[in-house]
Amino acid sequence: MIYTIYHSTRFIYQHEVGFSHNLIRLQPRDTEIQKVLNFDLTIEPLAAEREAYKDFFGNHLHHLLIREPHTVLNVAAQSRVEIDYNALERGIESRQRALVLTYAQAQERMMFLTPEIIAAKQFLLKSPLLPIASAEMIHYALQSIKPERSLYSGILEFMERIFNDFAFVSGFSDLSTPVERVFAERKGVCQDFAHFALTALRGIGLCVRYMSGYIETTPPEGSEKLFGSDASHAWFSVFFPGFGWFDFDPTNNMVPHEQHIVLGYGRDYGDISPMQGVVSGSGSSHLGVMVDVSRE
Repeated sequence: MIYTIYHSTRFIYQHEVGFSHNLIRLQPRDTEIQKVLNFDLTIEPLAAEREAYKDFFGNHLHHLLIREPHTVLNVAAQSRVEIDYNALERGIESRQRALVLTYAQAQERMMFLTPEIIAAKQFLLKSPLLPIASAEMIHYALQSIKPERSLYSGILEFMERIFNDFAFVSGFSDLSTPVERVFAERKGVCQDFAHFALTALRGIGLCVRYMSGYIETTPPEGSEKLFGSDASHAWFSVFFPGFGWFDFDPTNNMVPHEQHIVLGYGRDYGDISPMQGVVSGSGSSHLGVMVDVSRE
């Protein structure tokens, strides 16, 4: 299966911007399941300097320096990603094997400092956008994840409880909204649900990554899908010592399969935000984003 992903970002500035530095994370990464066939990044106005490299986590990063004065900045990325069904089947088999691992056994295995465990432990620590889990968050996680229970089954239940207990409310939150408020009011968007899961699960000693990417959506029966009707998506991934990383999507109460396309991962949203920048200018700005994910 091949997906085409189009992600367009437009900044409209109140006053002219003299120059800007931008970090772009819009190129999907290669994984065991997906392979990027091609990627194209279009910038308007043209960048005076442009450099592509990988960040600390292995995500693709493009640095742009625009020196031309402008009031509008357009960044458009188009990718073609192939999904490997054989790798998907191997992933399902690996998940089945991981069912035998209990939470208590996982904690014991994390005491061994193998290279894989050492690398995973950076996703156990507090991260820039997330707090240390409160006693209430830890209690919420431990209602599902118990010492002698299968860790995988416990996280599945934890994911389902987020899906049932939290309401998806667009516009309720932004990057400055504390996880504590999301938990207290039981509402937010996919980014908030992923951040809460990371905070609570790290609070009980699990290594958890913030996953950023896209998800294929389907229109109502009898309707055509509108171009640009998709959006970026977020979920979380948990490290199972001895078995690897497994993804969970609390927004949709599902285990990611062929319909999830991975852009990248990090400790929280800040490590994999699609676009960050610094501009020389004054006044306010308006941001517009359009995303489309389609099967070829």
